[in-house]
Amino acid sequence: MPCRAGGSRAGGGTAIRALLLALPFAGAARAADQVSIVYLGLDDVRPAPSAVLDPPPTGQGLHGAELAVSDTNTTGRFTGQSFVLRSVVARNAASLADGFARALADGQRLFVANLPAQSLLTLADAPGAAQAVLLDAGTADDRLRGADCRANVLHLLPSRAMLADALMQYLVRKDWRHVMLLVGQDSADRLYAEAIRRSAEKFQVVLRADRQWAFNPAAQQADTGHFQVNDEVAKATQGVSYDVLVAADEAGHFGDQLAYRTDAPRPVAGTQGLVPAAWSPVMDEYASTQLQLRFRRLVGRAMTVPDYGAWLAVRAIGEAATRVGSTDQGRIIAYLHGADFVLSGYKGPEFSFRPWDGQLRQPVLLTDDRSVVSVSPQPGFLHEKNELDSLGVDEPETECHLH
Repeated sequence: MPCRAGGSRAGGGTAIRALLLALPFAGAARAADQVSIVYLGLDDVRPAPSAVLDPPPTGQGLHGAELAVSDTNTTGRFTGQSFVLRSVVARNAASLADGFARALADGQRLFVANLPAQSLLTLADAPGAAQAVLLDAGTADDRLRGADCRANVLHLLPSRAMLADALMQYLVRKDWRHVMLLVGQDSADRLYAEAIRRSAEKFQVVLRADRQWAFNPAAQQADTGHFQVNDEVAKATQGVSYDVLVAADEAGHFGDQLAYRTDAPRPVAGTQGLVPAAWSPVMDEYASTQLQLRFRRLVGRAMTVPDYGAWLAVRAIGEAATRVGSTDQGRIIAYLHGADFVLSGYKGPEFSFRPWDGQLRQPVLLTDDRSVVSVSPQPGFLHEKNELDSLGVDEPETECHLH
C-alpha cells in the first residue's frame, strides 16, 4: 500500500491508495523475499484543458507503476519473490525531499521518480542518495543525459534528442527534407525546438523558416475565434516553401490549431500531428494490446507516456531482481547498471541502458491520433554497435561524464 506525503486529491480511475507519510516504511520488517520500490511524485495541478474532449488524466505515472507491480508479482510467483510499491506524492519540493530522506533512512534504495528535472537533480544529490538508484520515469530533458547527468539516475523515457531524431529519420526516408519550425513561448517549447534544430543538422534536413508563435491561445474560445486562428496560422506560414510544418508546443497552446489552416497545404508534425513518442494509446503491435487492456481494466483510461515510463521503471527493477535471483537492493542496482541488463517493452527490440548517460535504448513511435504511422529507427539508419543508438546523443558526442 503506498505512502503519501501531503493531501489526497479526488480524481477519476482507480483511487490512489494512501497512508500518512509519518508512518514508517516498515523496512526492518520487510520479508527476505520481498523487493520494496518507492514511487516519488508531486501533486499534479493542471490548468483547465482548452477543449472538453480530453480532460487531464489523474494519477499519471503512479498508475503505471501499480500495474507493473501487479505484472511483476505474476512472475514472482514462479521465482519466489514479491514486489511492493510505496509512494511519496508530495504537495511541494520540501515535502518531497523530506519523504525521500525518510525512505533513505529506512533503508530504501530503489526509487521510481516522476518529477521535473530540477526536483530530480535535487534528490539525486541529497545526502545518502549515492547508494540508491532513481529511475527517471518522467523527463525528456537532454541536460539530464548530458552535462547534468548523475551516476545514480537512469532514464526510462526517450530524450528530446531521441524524439527529434526519430521524426527526422522518417522525414528523410520520405524525402521531406524542407521543414518550417514554429516554436511556442514556454521553456519546454524552446528545449524541444533546440532538439529539432540539432537533429535537422544531423540528418541534413533544411530549416526553411524558424519562427515564434505569439498568438494568445485564449482567442480561439472567443466567438468566431476560429476565424482569428485561421488568419494567424495562415499569416505565420506565409512566404515559405517547405514540406512539413514542425510544431514545438509541449504545453499544447497552439499546435492542435495548425492542421488545415496553413497558408499552403502541408502536414504537421512534432508535438502535434505526426508525434514522436515513447508510447501511445494507439499502439497495438508486438502484443502491446494486452498491456493496453490490462491498464484500462486497472484504471479505466488509456495508458499515457508517464504511465508507460513508470511501468518500464518498475519492470526494470523486477527484471533485475529475477536475473540476479535475489531481493538484495545492492545486487539489483548493480545489475541495472550492468552490460547484461535487457528489458522488453512491447515495441520490438530489447531495451538496454546506455553506459555513458544512463538512457534506456528503445524504439520511438511515430503516431497520429488514430494509428501508428511508423517506428524509428527507420530502415537504413545504421549504427556500428546498436541501431537504437542512431536515436539521440551517441557516446562520442556526449557531455555526460559519469566516471
